[in-house]
Amino acid sequence: MAQAAGLRKGAPPARNPVYGGGMRALLLLLLVVWIVVAVIGFVIKGLFWLAVIGIVLFLVTGVIGMLKAKASNRP
Repeated sequence: MAQAAGLRKGAPPARNPVYGGGMRALLLLLLVVWIVVAVIGFVIKGLFWLAVIGIVLFLVTGVIGMLKAKASNRP
């Protein structure tokens, strides 16, 4: 039964397909959105707070992405 499910004795664990493709694309999309929000905040001087939020969210998303990538590469 274990072989039918693709589990073999001594086989390495399967990679997480969610983070491999979809999650990485989502993180990249969020990084682009945060950059756009920051630029709009700087262009429209009355929305300086939008630039600050965009920069903070960009940094947080980047850190989360690096931590998740590091965790998924562990043996």
